Amino acid sequence: MDSETIEIRSLDGPDEYQACVELQCETWGEGFSDVIPPSILKVAQRVGGVALGAFAPGNRLVGFVFGLTGVEKGRIVHWSDMLAVTPEARNLGLGRRLKEEQRRVVRELGGDVIYWTFDPLVARNAHLNLNRLGVRASEYVVDMYGITDSPLHGGVPTDRLIVAWPTRDEEIAERLAESERALSSLDCCQSPVVTSEWIAEVTGATILPHCVRVEVPADAETLLLTNPEEAGRWRVSVREGVCWGLASGYSVSAFLWADGGSPTAGYYVLSRVARSASGGSR
Repeated sequence: MDSETIEIRSLDGPDEYQACVELQCETWGEGFSDVIPPSILKVAQRVGGVALGAFAPGNRLVGFVFGLTGVEKGRIVHWSDMLAVTPEARNLGLGRRLKEEQRRVVRELGGDVIYWTFDPLVARNAHLNLNRLGVRASEYVVDMYGITDSPLHGGVPTDRLIVAWPTRDEEIAERLAESERALSSLDCCQSPVVTSEWIAEVTGATILPHCVRVEVPADAETLLLTNPEEAGRWRVSVREGVCWGLASGYSVSAFLWADGGSPTAGYYVLSRVARSASGGSR
């Protein structure tokens, strides 16, 4: 499949809305109870929501993104709720193209920021979000959606990172530059890995490292499907590490693959802003 032949545009008409429902079921399982029905896909578009499809030749839907627009503290914001791409169309950059078109639409609506969640165990999503799109993690939520009936979730708690993505290009450029600095820094790439034992060692310390890392498995999606017990252990480990980091003044700056071509693991790179005695930052 050639990515150049795939068109990104708004969903339109009963057949396309129904195709989106079918793609949701194909992605999250036939018994998935949180499917967005055609009526909501259509109505949301009337009030500033976004329902975009990726269409292969023959008007065949191979991906979509859906989100709702609202108001937060007086400003227009957008919540990107679902994104999926068919297996045959993955690795063509469609996820990024869908998100970029979503950002363009929201910016035209006057929106400042787009929020969404992703599973902090899934390395490829962490890489896309942090290193390619330039998001920043704003909150770690424990078991955000509860135990769901989707096979993709493996019956383990659905912890999620809420991320914020600005609609303005200059802000994204700044965030991507920060990620690049973290990934090019030897101190960050070889920084301590946060574990329960390490946290116990530094508890009460007055000086903490500028950077730390939190390890995740290279392929959590397979673990969730085939070994949920192991996935559950990773869930607890990543939760502890990221939550400790955020509570200790770190921000999630980038995602680092452990090895070259066939990584066996990955790491969140968390960095800490140095503060002066007066409480200012530099």
